[in-house]
Amino acid sequence: MPPASQSASPLPGLLLLLSATTGLVDAVSVLGLGKVFTANMTGNVVFLGFAAAQTPGFRVAPYLVALLTFFIGALVAGRVGQGLGKRPLRHWLTVAALIEAALLWIAAVVALNFHVPTLQPAAGLFAIISLTAIAMGFRNATIRQLKVPDLTTTVLTLTVTGIAADSRLAGGANPNLARRIAAIVAIFAGAAAGALMVVHMGLALPLLVSGAIVLVGTLLCVRHPAAALPHGA
Repeated sequence: MPPASQSASPLPGLLLLLSATTGLVDAVSVLGLGKVFTANMTGNVVFLGFAAAQTPGFRVAPYLVALLTFFIGALVAGRVGQGLGKRPLRHWLTVAALIEAALLWIAAVVALNFHVPTLQPAAGLFAIISLTAIAMGFRNATIRQLKVPDLTTTVLTLTVTGIAADSRLAGGANPNLARRIAAIVAIFAGAAAGALMVVHMGLALPLLVSGAIVLVGTLLCVRHPAAALPHGA
């Protein structure tokens, strides 16, 4: 019984929680790090194009750092998945959660001495970008290997497309409609909460909260009996 394909699987609930943390992390990066995404690389490629065209307000370096470190995180997650994919799912998920939470919490510590209005110190800026991008790259690659339909946790373009293209108006049967809507709501709620935290309390709190949600949510998820089996077993 593949855990990801069964209604009793703990994965959909976990991935919705992780989707909310995407909103938190994007609030930190976009609002606090100078318009850079560390969870969504499409935006960085677009912004990099703006920077290459010397558009005011866009710099090449932050986007390159985000893209490179996201790539590194995804690369490491691919290796971890190869090593843990045949072991009980709870082992894989726990290791992934510990890595992601640790990276987010280290970023939170760095953020304590980071001044958002001036984006200083520069070392702090690039450290927070790197740590959060590695965490999000690691997560994206892990979720990709788990193959849970309509729950990527970080991007919604295909989710919104699916709602429209598979709707009854388009002649479809609305598959996974509730899950798709829940994913949109989760990222929206995370972004709204993250924006309030960034504006009123700085960058450290949303990063701490994100790491806590990732770790606690995963530890609750792996208590499910399905997590005792290898993924896809």
